[in-house]
Amino acid sequence: MRIVFAGTPEFAVPSLRAACGKAEVVAVYTQPDRPAGRGRGLQASPVKQEALARGIPVLQPETLKSQVSRDALRALKPDLMVVVAYGLLLPQKILDIPEEGCWNVHASLLPRWRGAAPIQRAIEAGDAETGVCLMQMEKGLDTGPVLLSQSLAIGEQETGGQLHDRLAELGAQVLADGLGLLRAGIRPVPRPQPAMGVTYAHKLDKAEAKLDWSQPAAVLARRVRAFNPWPVAEAVLAGERLRIHGAVAIDAPAGAAPGTVLAAGRDGIDVACGEGALRIRVLQRDGGKAITAADWLNARRDLAAP
Repeated sequence: MRIVFAGTPEFAVPSLRAACGKAEVVAVYTQPDRPAGRGRGLQASPVKQEALARGIPVLQPETLKSQVSRDALRALKPDLMVVVAYGLLLPQKILDIPEEGCWNVHASLLPRWRGAAPIQRAIEAGDAETGVCLMQMEKGLDTGPVLLSQSLAIGEQETGGQLHDRLAELGAQVLADGLGLLRAGIRPVPRPQPAMGVTYAHKLDKAEAKLDWSQPAAVLARRVRAFNPWPVAEAVLAGERLRIHGAVAIDAPAGAAPGTVLAAGRDGIDVACGEGALRIRVLQRDGGKAITAADWLNARRDLAAP
């Protein structure tokens, strides 16, 4: 079975490895190299790096809408195209080229959290579980029928980065299961997504990372977890702008104005919110590294408990 794989970030790498273990990956599509790092030099995507290490040809078109793109894909004679966090929309004329169509590994239990940031939005919304769907692609955004799925519980203190890694491995397993069935001559049965329960996971924006103390502490704690490791929540605390890497919601006496420091000690810094308080445990000063709240208090004697 000849597979063309399309993916870009680290999330897609385990799925590429799974595809290589089940079929012949004849080419990999990934986003063009982008400037990264302090020197802003061009950097290959994680998927490109994995493909080159395996000796797989890499294609990096800016678009898939041209006749040239269609001809290039057609020349590869793919039986199936597997797409995992690629970053480019696939036009219908591309979807129609592989004999078995195009499969997508998506990090949510569709139709919940269609779109760009399903992992972070699930945590931010307080979902108890999420999962991975293997979907038959169609022109709409994550609207295609589901072939296989697996769910998992979201940990109470799990961050976006931790859930990302678990879902990446789960996605690879679901893909491997689907490819195994196809190799055995068994086509997974497509199940149309229900019309009810559709939500959209809009792309993360750095502006969202600014915490508003007037909101409930539970909402802010989820946002801190969801936005770790990017874009990382930030807030002004005692006149200093800080990035918040770890925090939990706790009960607090009513009456304190949002943003007021209620307590500061070894366990963390308790800040009054619209409801309850946020106990900050890990933070980062401008130009510094992530440190415990206790270490920060060593430099802020004005806040430390007597």
